[in-house]
Amino acid sequence: MSELVVVEFIQRLRTIYTFMIIGYVLMSWLPNLRESFIGELLGKLVEPYLSVFRRIIPPIGGVLDLSPILAVFALQFVAAGLIAVITYFM
Repeated sequence: MSELVVVEFIQRLRTIYTFMIIGYVLMSWLPNLRESFIGELLGKLVEPYLSVFRRIIPPIGGVLDLSPILAVFALQFVAAGLIAVITYFM
């Protein structure tokens, strides 16, 4: 029973953080949104994670940033691996 609760928790965190990344990326199309309270809050929560991937893949031409795609892929991969490990050992 506790295994199911932990797996559900990880899945919810993964979904919430994925939507936070997507929202933050969409806010880049309207720069004034990033200046709002929600934009700054999302920036503080998402930017440290995205900066890791920006070091791996810098923006192309200073405009096209592919790091969020890699970041979401890595988040999905790690969460799935963590769930697999939890279900295997519990």
